[in-house]
Amino acid sequence: MEDNTIFKISSKIKEIRKEKGITIQELADRAGVSKGLISQIENNRTVPSLLVLVNIISSLHVDLNDFFKDFKSGEEAGPIVVRKKTDYEPFEKEQAVGFHYNRILTTSMDSSMLDIVLLELVPDAVRPMVETEAFEYKYIVKGTVEYIFHGKTVTLEEGDSIFFDGRLSHTPRNIGRTNALMLIVYFFEQNRK
Repeated sequence: MEDNTIFKISSKIKEIRKEKGITIQELADRAGVSKGLISQIENNRTVPSLLVLVNIISSLHVDLNDFFKDFKSGEEAGPIVVRKKTDYEPFEKEQAVGFHYNRILTTSMDSSMLDIVLLELVPDAVRPMVETEAFEYKYIVKGTVEYIFHGKTVTLEEGDSIFFDGRLSHTPRNIGRTNALMLIVYFFEQNRK
């Protein structure tokens, strides 16, 4: 079982880009990829190929060895993995206001990756419609959430769940008066077409 190296890479790209005052478009132009791809990589919505990753790091004018120097291999976890609430890692995604993410666990399995996240969604939280290169499972722990797809809206209450192909444009909306809490499982397939 591996640690969340892919997500550390995404966060580090975003962090270095912002530190250097480089826009997403500028980085995309330098790396020879689309602005949308850079955004998806930084927001953990897709996993870059090795060539794209190397081009992005090079375009940030960072030595590969320096980029990866703080990365440590995960300890051998064994068949049982326990994550205490204090071990959850907060992170941000695209222009999302009122979306508070905490990563619970990320692991690679064969040619796939599993990412488990808690999302606290405040009332009136807003985010544009997004697409993710993963299958998504959402379980409503607390509150009432509308899941909006093009041409369809699904209302989910505490205890309800939804599973869908994240390539469908989507966004959640908290329609309650208190914070909603969702358990999210992203299933990334490496060879997905």
